[in-house]
Amino acid sequence: MVRVVIVFGLLLGGVSVAFAQASRDRAKAEILAAEARFQQMAADSGVAVAFEHFAAPDAVINRSDIIMVGIDAIVKHMRSSKVTAVRLQWKPDFVDASDDGTLGYTYGKYTFSAIDPDGKPISSTGIFHTVWRRQPNGEWKYVWD
Repeated sequence: MVRVVIVFGLLLGGVSVAFAQASRDRAKAEILAAEARFQQMAADSGVAVAFEHFAAPDAVINRSDIIMVGIDAIVKHMRSSKVTAVRLQWKPDFVDASDDGTLGYTYGKYTFSAIDPDGKPISSTGIFHTVWRRQPNGEWKYVWD
């Protein structure tokens, strides 16, 4: 009887690990798809529109050591920008997710270019890090960028 219980426990543990890995892999694929839609919306509709659309209600962004908390603060910041012809491109180099498939993160390289208020081109490159959380409706929204 003890052997049966041990074997059953090992089988159950193996199923649990396999389920967690499948959930994690699915979440990673969904997060990469959300990143691609985010990037495409930024290119098609503008950076401000994309950052508003993909923000969770309690999202936080950090720009030049200024922290904006909540979607309203993010939208206000994005819409108050004085630069024009903004282009932001990025691509995740890495993605990971929690075993339960509810939280994940990406990081990679970005390039930014725009025209400043004086008409001068500006540009920068760097590393981004985004934390994503699955919303109650199943969508992925960023909670940190």
